[in-house]
Amino acid sequence: MDVDITPFAYEGPPQLRLPIERALRRVVDPEIALDIVDVGLVYGATVRDGQLALRVTMTSAACPVTDVILSDIETELDAVLPPEMRVQTEVVWDPPWSTDRLSARAKVFMGW
Repeated sequence: MDVDITPFAYEGPPQLRLPIERALRRVVDPEIALDIVDVGLVYGATVRDGQLALRVTMTSAACPVTDVILSDIETELDAVLPPEMRVQTEVVWDPPWSTDRLSARAKVFMGW
């Protein structure tokens, strides 16, 4: 039995929570070599009315790999969501990302 606690806000059917989280953990920020969940880039996911609304951020507004990350998010989520479900990913800047959002695993990986 999986008892993971989703490290970001989630609202939606319980049976989709873990597949969504696992899909997002397969998306790696190539600049940091860690998944976007551990880096703290995922702010929230809401599943409602046949749509997944995902709120993410980047480590900076000048992030050169934003398009790569967004494309990877779409690819990974498409693999686990029902085919009729639409994914809308919104990049937000408030609150701004900070190193406080790094998971304990990420801090260990980075030697903090």
